Amino acid sequence: MSDAVLSLQAVDRVYTGIGQPLQVLKAASLDIRPGELVGMVAPSGAGKSTLLHIAGLLEYPDGGDVLVGGQSCAAMDDNGRTGARRDSLGFIYQFHHLLPEFTAQENVALPQMLAGRSKRQANDKAAQLLDSVGLKERMKHRPARLSGGEQQRVAIARAIANDPLVLLADEPTGNLDPGTSAVVFDMLLGLVRDRGMSALIATHNPELAKRMDRVVTLKDGGLVSV
Repeated sequence: MSDAVLSLQAVDRVYTGIGQPLQVLKAASLDIRPGELVGMVAPSGAGKSTLLHIAGLLEYPDGGDVLVGGQSCAAMDDNGRTGARRDSLGFIYQFHHLLPEFTAQENVALPQMLAGRSKRQANDKAAQLLDSVGLKERMKHRPARLSGGEQQRVAIARAIANDPLVLLADEPTGNLDPGTSAVVFDMLLGLVRDRGMSALIATHNPELAKRMDRVVTLKDGGLVSV
């Protein structure tokens, strides 16, 4: 029996619409083990975001299965998938998607409160996490008063706030300048490794990908090692 915390098993995804069906994923399979950081590199349009959406239970595959913490998600209803996402998965996107009307601390506290923590507990942990990403003095600021790099650091703190089994990141530094990108990426890898989390991180930058435990790419709809 696999000890993978996240397992993609022969996942298919076909988009239909005008013209011929487009098969983006074809029997794509991947096991991510506890504490393992996997980089995913592939050209734009190859299906990286689709694969991450399916791995994150945001999108249903047309075939195959996704196992999170050893539990099959193929037959889960929407409520079950929402619970699995909340309890076991963390997400970071290229664009931070912070709630503009809330402070940095409130943005990090909110997912914790949705998971059942009290407001005080959530705010205390949010403060600790924001301190760990160098934003202790900025936690009462709303996103509009933060730089792009600061906003993405808030997004990282938010993603790990519920101690997920697996962190999924889609070009997490792709919207930042090279200098800021390097700083934020260092911070992301450090936090994930310090907490013993697993991660699947899509990036266009092969040099960043090489810093992870192994690298995969999408080829003909399947995942292969680089």
